[in-house]
Amino acid sequence: MIEAGFPVSSPGDYNSVLEISKIVKNATVCGLTRANQKDIEVAAAALKYAKRPRIHTGIGTSDSHIIYKFNSTPDKIIERAIKAVAYAKTFVEDVEFYAEDAGRTNNEFLAKVCEQVIKAGATVLNIPDTTGYCLPDEYGAKIKFLKENVKGIHNVTISCHCHNDLGLATANAIAGIQNGARQIECTINGIGERAGNTALEEVVMILKQHPYLNLDTNINTKLLYSTSQLVQQSMGMIVQPNKAIIGENAFAHSSGIHQDGVIKNRETYEIINPADVGVNESSIILTARSGRAALAYRAKNVGYDLTKVELDDIYPQFLQFADHHKEVNDNDIRHLMELNHIHKSSIAI
Repeated sequence: MIEAGFPVSSPGDYNSVLEISKIVKNATVCGLTRANQKDIEVAAAALKYAKRPRIHTGIGTSDSHIIYKFNSTPDKIIERAIKAVAYAKTFVEDVEFYAEDAGRTNNEFLAKVCEQVIKAGATVLNIPDTTGYCLPDEYGAKIKFLKENVKGIHNVTISCHCHNDLGLATANAIAGIQNGARQIECTINGIGERAGNTALEEVVMILKQHPYLNLDTNINTKLLYSTSQLVQQSMGMIVQPNKAIIGENAFAHSSGIHQDGVIKNRETYEIINPADVGVNESSIILTARSGRAALAYRAKNVGYDLTKVELDDIYPQFLQFADHHKEVNDNDIRHLMELNHIHKSSIAI
């Protein structure tokens, strides 16, 4: 499912949803709305070419939103929610309802809202942790509570929409899935409002690496890295090097202990094969923390098959050089070899 935009918000968003609807045929295309008639009508118009259209409508359900954002009452909020879902249902069969700030919403009231919108025709229930407030056990328990206390909930899909304000978006989404949710609302690289949303590449690889969960996203994981790069370049938002799965350092090893293990067997320090996410290979980064095994490995990659004596002789010089530089690259290795009169290995043909 692709939530392609918020059609009423701007001509650009409207046209994005319209054009994506024209070309995407193998996925549901969704337009976001608030719980009002005009939003829903504009979204329906933007989705007119979609083969599988969905309207995503909703309203805030926490006390904070009801009192301060809407200056309303719980009963009036439920009334607006029912009306919005019912109206969206006149345009499309597939209607998703979001209970904004569900993370801080009383579970009993949230269950009441969910039950009413299911009756009104909702096919998907989105339970957002809008402020990134929940702990994983709290969010998982919320999903479990809804599964056990909302009439008709087994006929709809529960969706996790988590924010990363406390760095828990991915953990919360997985907790939701473990407790019965079957849709995760996520973004490439975790981009999103404030600190971002659940990262697609993270939840996809978590589910892939833990097959006992028996959940398959059907994502072609070998395209994760290239897709991440495309999004970074297109948006001008470069992810931090230590970003999980797709960061430049995600498969880079600079600690001597780790390097020695990875050189002997990749699985000693890597739970993911880099090739599975579209990365060519692991990187052995030479720093002052690198050991002899890493230096010998990198030297061999540039043509120098060092003997033990040669390695022992050059290693102190390498450490001295590394102490004055953040990283030792291939040209630096060649320079060290030349200073020590070590020649490239001969290859018999």
